[in-house]
Amino acid sequence: MSRTRRTNEGHGKVGSALSGIAVALGCVLFLGGFIWGAIVYQPYTVPTDSMDPTIKAGDRVLAERIDGSEVKRGDVVVFQENSWGNVPMVKRVVGVGGDKVSCCTQNKLTVNGKQIDEQYLPKGESASLTGIRTTTVPQGRLFLLGDHRSDSLDSSAHIGDSENGSVERGAVKGRVDALAWPMAGLPKPTGFEALPGGLSQPGPLKPMVVAVVAGAVLVLGGAAYGPIAKRSRRSHDRAPEPVRV
Repeated sequence: MSRTRRTNEGHGKVGSALSGIAVALGCVLFLGGFIWGAIVYQPYTVPTDSMDPTIKAGDRVLAERIDGSEVKRGDVVVFQENSWGNVPMVKRVVGVGGDKVSCCTQNKLTVNGKQIDEQYLPKGESASLTGIRTTTVPQGRLFLLGDHRSDSLDSSAHIGDSENGSVERGAVKGRVDALAWPMAGLPKPTGFEALPGGLSQPGPLKPMVVAVVAGAVLVLGGAAYGPIAKRSRRSHDRAPEPVRV
């Protein structure tokens, strides 16, 4: 009996130590993931349906805090332009400085002579723009359109303003990486992939989520060890001793 008791006690000490390590590591991962996310991402609520069906009115999005110089064609960005109302807006970048944007050839947007396959447009909706045939985007600026073209006050609606309706890169607050709830990434804008510069790489949202989930699992698992081990010991203590003949 003494050997059995010492063995169980030894196992109990090792298990308690491992559960403590699991809880500590879990806390680091869980809190670290949240802190990392708070530093890198900014949540925004989209007020209109101008980006439908990609993003709908009332959706909460996570925008990676980036410098406007990092923005590429196809990115969905949060920006603030005084002449557009001085409130945060969400649109898609279809042209950068020096690009020639045209509409429409075979009902498709054309950038630098290449027809863009815009799979994110609402089903059956035309790619046509209001008040634009061809425009050249000034250097250091962005040409922005809503995915729901018929319900979007974007660069095409401001084409008569200064700088051909474009927005300076410095107006960008962040690049939308995902919907916050239910969490989902945005469709890849493959139509711009063949243009010089390619597409932007996704932000670090996935490893952040993995860290938070793994941390939660470790904390719950480590915390559950104590009660489970205690119940197991009680069951063992209540078990009748074998009868020796």
